[in-house]
Amino acid sequence: MTHDTKKILIVEDDSRIAQNISKGLREKGFETEIAYDGLIGSKIATANHFDLVILDINLPSMNGYEVCKLIRQRDPNVPVLMLTALGEPDDKIEGFNVGADDYIVKPFDFRELLARVNVFLKRSQSDADNTGGNILRVADLEINTDTKIVVRANHAIDLTPKELALLEYLVRNKGRVVSKTDIAEKVWDMNFDSGTNVVEVYINFLRKKIDRDFDTKLIHTKSGMGYVLKEDS
Repeated sequence: MTHDTKKILIVEDDSRIAQNISKGLREKGFETEIAYDGLIGSKIATANHFDLVILDINLPSMNGYEVCKLIRQRDPNVPVLMLTALGEPDDKIEGFNVGADDYIVKPFDFRELLARVNVFLKRSQSDADNTGGNILRVADLEINTDTKIVVRANHAIDLTPKELALLEYLVRNKGRVVSKTDIAEKVWDMNFDSGTNVVEVYINFLRKKIDRDFDTKLIHTKSGMGYVLKEDS
């Protein structure tokens, strides 16, 4: 770890799991805080700065989806890692839709959790070091990667964090066909599961917001290959 100790909030009602995660992270040099209740976790998360939040879904008082929404209202950028026994595709999609960055299903290996924590903290540090005004453009679409503001034809477009991450990935690869596997690995940091349609779901979310009300379509499907973002000639 660097001299700048990272603070991680663990919102988990199973005390054994919460204590084990906290102990493992502290041994790696992280500072941790535990909340065993969703409502308490939301208050702690929104009243303090954390570098990452590990969040269960089935919680007393307030479920993890609602907690994540409140965290996102305060801080759109803090990584939120959902850790839950709910492993169905619809559960994952709901988690991503409220702003979660990643999703680990119980039971889990602590080494996998630690690896994902390190990925997100490294990425956050890289973003913080990148202090210049960064504008990504394709046709009349603009993304300000500092302020997270997306504009198309002078109209502001409201995106969830995961929608924004997907759009930014497509824009950075404009003109290149990217596969579902590429998207799953780069945007969700997970191995592609052919049984889940999370990529298609989010492409459709983006199309409704980015393309539906505009004559020029930017997101195109290449059958059997993936997707490409380019100006439709």
